[in-house]
Amino acid sequence: MGSTDLISSLPDEVLGKILSLLWTNRAASTSVLSKRWRHLLAFVDNLDLRDASGDHRFFCDFVDRTLALLRNSTTVKRFSLDCAFQHDDSRVDSWIRTVLERGFLELDLKTVGLHCIDTEFFTSNTLVKLTICDGFYPDGRLPPGGVFFPALKTLSLVEVAFSCPQMYMDFIYGCPVLEELSQHNDDDTYPPPWNGVVSNPSIKRLTIHHNGPNHREECHHGCWLLTPSLGYLDYSSYVAKQYDVNFGSLEEARLDLRSWERLIDDEDIFGDVSNLVEGISNVKTLHLSSDSLEVLHLYCDTMPMFNNLLTLSFESDNEKGWQVVPLLLTNSPNLQTLVIKGLVHQVTDRCGDFCVCTPKRKTKRKKMEERVCCLSTCQVKVLNISGYQGTCRELKQMRRFLGNLKCLETVNVSVKVNHLEDNDFSDRYLRITDALMNLPRVSSNCHIHFF
Repeated sequence: MGSTDLISSLPDEVLGKILSLLWTNRAASTSVLSKRWRHLLAFVDNLDLRDASGDHRFFCDFVDRTLALLRNSTTVKRFSLDCAFQHDDSRVDSWIRTVLERGFLELDLKTVGLHCIDTEFFTSNTLVKLTICDGFYPDGRLPPGGVFFPALKTLSLVEVAFSCPQMYMDFIYGCPVLEELSQHNDDDTYPPPWNGVVSNPSIKRLTIHHNGPNHREECHHGCWLLTPSLGYLDYSSYVAKQYDVNFGSLEEARLDLRSWERLIDDEDIFGDVSNLVEGISNVKTLHLSSDSLEVLHLYCDTMPMFNNLLTLSFESDNEKGWQVVPLLLTNSPNLQTLVIKGLVHQVTDRCGDFCVCTPKRKTKRKKMEERVCCLSTCQVKVLNISGYQGTCRELKQMRRFLGNLKCLETVNVSVKVNHLEDNDFSDRYLRITDALMNLPRVSSNCHIHFF
């Protein structure tokens, strides 16, 4: 029996799933409009249309015919449109309008050229997930009542160039039950229209990746995150001049804050993250990039107590210091898990007794301060170390951890050995692990694991 007969013998529901997965292939595109396969369109639940391959001149006709055939379909739930070529605006508008009118649940839009979406018809009572990328941007009059998507739960905006900040705000306000908002702006050619405001009482997950080093005053004058239901925050940006936040329900935060002083050499420090840090002080889990450690040291006037913090995770960089880490540990009395991604960092004289990198020449006062190590008061039970290479300095740092963390029960270490460059890979790995296993431990319940 030939392969064609095998496919033909499959149930219609299975063939419909195959069509959904293979829709963007030219062969599938041709087959789906043939009489033999046309009735199977009733079982297709996902339309993923891209004109990146094949002859794009026929793409518009293909989309028109496909949507016409699906006029009475009740199974299609997701529509994705990726235009790698510039098409007639009116035809693209008709495709979007058709999808919205037919009650789809998910819509993904992406185009290589600028395309204005007329907001007056950009509305749907059924849409629950929307992604807009690159050249598509909403503009125009608001729909009746100012509500775009009354059922929308997830909204992703990637390099979207709204015509003005007010349209951006109207768009967010027009999604009254929105739970997850994600926006990424990495193109620094023009100032993004986002004015630093996210105000929505229903948002539970918020992701902001905003990179605009050439537009400090325009894009980072202030940041207002007024989301009282927020449970998860992922915020990556250069420091704003001021923050106003409302995170009444926040449980987990991931911060990647970058300093302006590495880009602009001036005397005045631009930015203050004190309110932002105060706003996240009730989190249970906190992730900090190496840049964020530096920002907290430079731009935070006072460090609040993190009484609910159970897990602290931070990254290391050989150009960034750990000056703020001792204060974070001291102000986190209930911390149970400490995760460190790499032990290599900048040598400073302000890491306190947390670190062993302090220069050899110390004053009498500093020596007295080191008699009581901040680690000895920590309640940390789990220590996770990744990127461990077994250098002398790293081994001394591990000795500091194991010799002072009295409640430590589990130490997980990811050993980094390049087996392609090191001919003695196995022996080196064993030397690193043996050295760690032989370190003295203040906690009798402490067990070391390698992965």
